[in-house]
Amino acid sequence: MPIETIPYKETGFFSKLICDYLAEDDSIRPFYHRFPNIEAFRDQIEEKNKGYDHNFRKTLVSALKKQLEGLSLSEATQANIEALHSEKTFTITTGHQLNLFTGPLYFLYKIISVINLSEALKKEYPDHDFVPVYWMATEDHDFEEINYFNFHGKKIRWNRADGGAVGELSTEGLDAVLEIFDKEMGSGKFSNGLKELFETAYTKHRDLTRATRYLANELFGAYGLVIVDGNDHQLKTAFIPYAQQELEKRTAFNHVTETSSRLKELGYPEQVSPREINLFYLNEGLRERIIEKDGVYHVNNTQISFSVEDIIEELHTYPERFSPNALLRPLYQEVILPNLCYVGGGGELAYWLQLKKYFDTVEVTFPILLLRNSALLIQEKSLDKLKRLQLSVRELFLPVQELENMHTRRISEIDIDFSKQREFLKQQFRSMYEIAEKTDASFLGAVAAQEKKQLNGLDKLEKRLLKAQRRKLSGELERITTLKESLFPGESLQERYKNFSEFYLEYGPELLSVLKKELDPLVNKFTVISW
Repeated sequence: MPIETIPYKETGFFSKLICDYLAEDDSIRPFYHRFPNIEAFRDQIEEKNKGYDHNFRKTLVSALKKQLEGLSLSEATQANIEALHSEKTFTITTGHQLNLFTGPLYFLYKIISVINLSEALKKEYPDHDFVPVYWMATEDHDFEEINYFNFHGKKIRWNRADGGAVGELSTEGLDAVLEIFDKEMGSGKFSNGLKELFETAYTKHRDLTRATRYLANELFGAYGLVIVDGNDHQLKTAFIPYAQQELEKRTAFNHVTETSSRLKELGYPEQVSPREINLFYLNEGLRERIIEKDGVYHVNNTQISFSVEDIIEELHTYPERFSPNALLRPLYQEVILPNLCYVGGGGELAYWLQLKKYFDTVEVTFPILLLRNSALLIQEKSLDKLKRLQLSVRELFLPVQELENMHTRRISEIDIDFSKQREFLKQQFRSMYEIAEKTDASFLGAVAAQEKKQLNGLDKLEKRLLKAQRRKLSGELERITTLKESLFPGESLQERYKNFSEFYLEYGPELLSVLKKELDPLVNKFTVISW
């Protein structure tokens, strides 16, 4: 059950850019299209309907059916795929890497956000259909980011050679990872179910794309989730004109660079730096940047090169060999999907905010940007500990040092706050200043220096007293630190570290149903859920 929602800004874990976006700060307004509230979707639907190539729907459905062959699809998912034929059907999309066994817990929050938003939109706009979409980042090549997941404080890692797009990596060797995972789980009510889920996904599917597709479908298929793999010849045919423009005109580089400069002037750091060409060349075991020099296009770290004419011919013949990077992937997604909204984390939305002018230039509708749900799952026994320690849930979001100092001041039988002494000292010096003003400037400076020295002395005494009381109360402070670490591992958000399996092991399928029930994608606040 949700026990509290906290403004993202008050958690201390979200950037100024994202907090300003959520506050609809005027400085951010030029960098997005429509703010994510239910009413904004009316105009978004109308605009996307006019801007989307509805003739591509048949190709989209055909590609999806081919990709999903062999999966046991729910009636809801099958109905959603068929619904994409209709001009009254739109998508709500999130994307994620192919992390081993879903990676961090927020993978669930992303997908639940798109499912719940799709359902909310259907209630508001019953004449339309809304399809929740998970876009698999199959073309990424950073294996070190996705080859592990954390379980009970241990990193369960897949060790193998990497190279090329991660989606094409063979799952050979993951049976050894299953053995480690099984041993760490031990016996429990839902351990066999988790083991079977991992085993079927990773030892009975030949590559990481198929394994991840199976896993996501098993977890969310009942809610009608449609899973898309952008690494597809049929789908990339629609992207050929934009990829050609990228090769010939550097459109993304020019406009994103300008937007990034404007954001920097406002004090926001650049999330992703644009390349002159934001495309990779993709082939078996290979995904390398395309670099142009003196009219020749080179594939980085290879002997492959093309003339202008040859690379354009290659693009038209083999569009699947041209892979967009993080800045171009959003455009590719919005070109092929009748999409209204992208749901992502803070880092993702930060680079989407770099893209608005680029989208306008290439005349593709910019989607509504929605920050995915974030949550803290806290058990009743942890809540009981909080009560005994006289702490609130909100206070747990403080850094450890600040939390311990605050608690020490609160429970110490000695008043550690020297504010009264500082005010008394300042009053004494006021009379000294009156005397000093009747003399010369040097004496006035001496009085000011003495006041500062004595105030600094009070600060030092207060810190020493606080340190002494911390030592005296070390037992209770240690209990706070232990509780904090269990809920914020490594002083990070739980969702960025823990894997869903830790919670599924205890609660089973109820985990997903509770999260779906309690997470509201449009609330724009951090949610605390107790169990």
